[in-house]
Amino acid sequence: MLTSFWTVYLIGFGVVMLLLTLVWAASVRLVNASIVDPFWGLGFVLLAAYYFFNSAGDPSRKLIVLITSVIWGLRLFGYLFWRNVGKPEDYRYAQFRLHYGAERYWWFSFFQVFLLQGFLLWLISSPLLAAQYFGATTPLGGWDGLAILFWTVGFLFEAGGDYQLAKFKANATNKGKVLNTGFWKLTRHPNYFGDACVWWGFALFSVAAESYWSMLGSVLMTFLLIKVSGVSLLERALKKNKPQYEEYIRKTPAFFPWFPKK
Repeated sequence: MLTSFWTVYLIGFGVVMLLLTLVWAASVRLVNASIVDPFWGLGFVLLAAYYFFNSAGDPSRKLIVLITSVIWGLRLFGYLFWRNVGKPEDYRYAQFRLHYGAERYWWFSFFQVFLLQGFLLWLISSPLLAAQYFGATTPLGGWDGLAILFWTVGFLFEAGGDYQLAKFKANATNKGKVLNTGFWKLTRHPNYFGDACVWWGFALFSVAAESYWSMLGSVLMTFLLIKVSGVSLLERALKKNKPQYEEYIRKTPAFFPWFPKK
């Protein structure tokens, strides 16, 4: 007998919270909350796999959603792990630690950082479940093709943008400079734009499975990327640290790619 949608979704919540609790325990031991960042991508991989084995949607669509989720999530996990390993704690968490004090931060971080990220991760994952759970009698079609297109464009922008930025930062002569070539010539945040496109790809898979409300997960992801933890947060820091960034802002679109202004 197939487990109900909401039961599968709620068990997924427990899976995510268990993962983030274990990561939190490791962060307390390491005195570094930055280790939460790589597990953002890995959490979606675990949920996509769990949903795959507890859903009865169209088999082909399920497999495509699982594969694209795993590719996206493992790449993000690997990139953020490589970027953070051996580095000091990210300034965001370091500021929290300074504000609340080392004596209180260990439990504060559990709720404010780890459980909050776990809750958001779970909410955002709704199209991954809907696309695999529903649509058993709806074969692959045009919506799936559009979903694959969105996912592919998004993955290229996100992975390509991360690669170009890592290569740029690896050159010591670029310290303090602004990357304005490649994907970064078209948008100031190709990785965030790509991330949003990937998730609208997942939303379109859920539309193909005739589930529409689950697109709210992709709406939430896009909102976070633009207004909360992505564009707005990063740009405040870049304006302070890089004098050339104001000129870059004048010429280059913030989010949606377009040709730079003269």
